Amino acid sequence: MQNLKYKALALDLDETLTDSDKNLPPENKKAVWKAMDLGVKVILISGRPVMGIAGLAKELELEKRGGIIAAFNGGKTIDCKTGNVIRQLFFPKEVIADACAIVRKHGAQPLSYTNTQIVAETDTDPYVLIECKCNYTVVKKVPFLPDFLDYPIPKILAAGEHERLEEVRKEFLAAYSHICDSFFAESYFLELAPKGVAKDKALSGICKYLNISRKELMACGDGLNDIAMLEYAGLGIAMKNAYPETLEKADDISPYTNDECGVAWAIEKFILNA
Repeated sequence: MQNLKYKALALDLDETLTDSDKNLPPENKKAVWKAMDLGVKVILISGRPVMGIAGLAKELELEKRGGIIAAFNGGKTIDCKTGNVIRQLFFPKEVIADACAIVRKHGAQPLSYTNTQIVAETDTDPYVLIECKCNYTVVKKVPFLPDFLDYPIPKILAAGEHERLEEVRKEFLAAYSHICDSFFAESYFLELAPKGVAKDKALSGICKYLNISRKELMACGDGLNDIAMLEYAGLGIAMKNAYPETLEKADDISPYTNDECGVAWAIEKFILNA
């Protein structure tokens, strides 16, 4: 591992590591394993909750081989081999009711999570169902979300049309930017998160945990919430299918989409054949 230029590999999941059906292509799996065999630490970093990452972590044998889950855009990071929680941030409890009200006011849907399900006030909204598909789970429908969320939560996700979510973000940050942050994971998913949650901030802590520098980190992504990560890493690779804003900030762009195993191409070029 001492001779490796990149000692850690941060991988976004949706539209990056996984295909459009949310499955892990065999080519990507083989490339990740080859990198791990060289000693590269793999970090699965996503806006998904832990339950939405755990299956992929198991498929990649991160518990056995060693690797890190960074869920909720890095709001909770876990060492898969030891089970050690490296970092965990919670959404301010006193903001939950108002955050949900702001989301509803602008015609979007607020949702959050249990350990195994999505929790929302609807089980038919198409954007809520997309989040279910991303996490291989179903909706637990509740009458009033703030009443149900009487336990620590990492975030609230606002799901809906982009123009409506832009209004949600504007109003939410006007009231709570001193203790919260808000950013788009996808054009139809707006994260309402505790202050300090972002993929670059999470990776900074993980690099310290692994005792490596940011220059020794390679990252692959596609989404709006991946921009900070790609800029932070020593090498940031965007998938061909990435948002235009993400493509602009990447150090290099894969000639392949997530459905064409762009991650495998990046690993082969910059780690295995470097």
